[in-house]
Amino acid sequence: MTQQKKQMLMTILPIVVCAAGILFLNNMWQCRYERDSYRGISALCQTILENDPGAEELLLSSLKEYQSQEEWKTGGNVFLEQFGYTEEDFSGSKGCGVLFAVNAAVLISAAFFLSFRSAKKHIEARVSGLTKYLEQVNAGKTGTIVQTIEDEFSHLQDEIYKTVTSLYVTRENALKAKERFADNLANIAHQLKTPLTAALLSLQLMEKTAPNTYTKPIKNQLERLNRLEESLLTLSKIDSGALLLEHSPVDVYTVLNLAVENLEELMRREKVMADIPDKGCVEFQGDMEWTMEALMNLIKNCAEHSPEGGRIHCDYSKNPLYTEILIWDEGQGFAPEDIPHLFERFYRGKRAVKGGIGIGLALACSLFELQGGTLSARNLPAGGACFEIRFYSH
Repeated sequence: MTQQKKQMLMTILPIVVCAAGILFLNNMWQCRYERDSYRGISALCQTILENDPGAEELLLSSLKEYQSQEEWKTGGNVFLEQFGYTEEDFSGSKGCGVLFAVNAAVLISAAFFLSFRSAKKHIEARVSGLTKYLEQVNAGKTGTIVQTIEDEFSHLQDEIYKTVTSLYVTRENALKAKERFADNLANIAHQLKTPLTAALLSLQLMEKTAPNTYTKPIKNQLERLNRLEESLLTLSKIDSGALLLEHSPVDVYTVLNLAVENLEELMRREKVMADIPDKGCVEFQGDMEWTMEALMNLIKNCAEHSPEGGRIHCDYSKNPLYTEILIWDEGQGFAPEDIPHLFERFYRGKRAVKGGIGIGLALACSLFELQGGTLSARNLPAGGACFEIRFYSH
């Protein structure tokens, strides 16, 4: 038997059972009516003979004639009405019709209730099955719904399958496109590395043998290209998932000081200072080296936009939800229209310094996100740009 036939049988079975019950009651009442009629006639004959024993022959012949009469002669007979008698005066089971109607109504109501309950359970089971399937899809698991019958949810189920399949295809295509982009980015970075290395070596020889005023700008441009190559290579690793990060305790005070030390030459050239308070042991789970790399990009941005003699301020704190690091400068701050785009790759705002490549902030944001953190930027009311980093507790 197919699932569809089983479902139809389960739906109509309560109605069939109740209909059979109604027929049974009808037959039962019919048998009872015939039995009561027989007993009533018998009691009437007994009463007549007790009052007139000589009327036995007449009584028996009358019974034979009554038994042989057709239904049209006996049905609707109202002979006793002329003597003031009615049907109720001789009824031994008053209210049988009402009782039969009540029982029939109860059975019919039960049939509809059972049918409705069965349909409700079927709907709940189908909705639960579709919901669990979507939960599996959202959890990244694959699976199907075992349902072979046609019902009111079949079309919805087909559309869900089509949508999920389309999303899977779109996701696979997006992942492949991302992998191709990461590979292309890595190839470009590697292709840049060889001529850059050769050019830097040649420049070092020129500076030793015949230093002149032209070597410095060439060196600056080559160093800029070298930073671009390193950033592109890091971005390609992030996009392809090849950048492996550690997850160990990172002390905030230590990592901030390491970032500033690596930028000592730049800060001396820009004539700015860094203020890092020691607040004791404040840690988060992350990668020390790559966190330092990301912080260097933020501090470098603040140093390049700070006035001469200015200070770069750092602060940090921890609560049950996250560890927060704040870095801000005393410069002009961001142009308001630039803030929504600051962490986009190769975006250069209106106040970007000359020679920048627009990757530093995007790289820092990606590195923090890989460690379960977030990066945002805003302008302070008193002036200056502020970066806010949060590492959420697990």
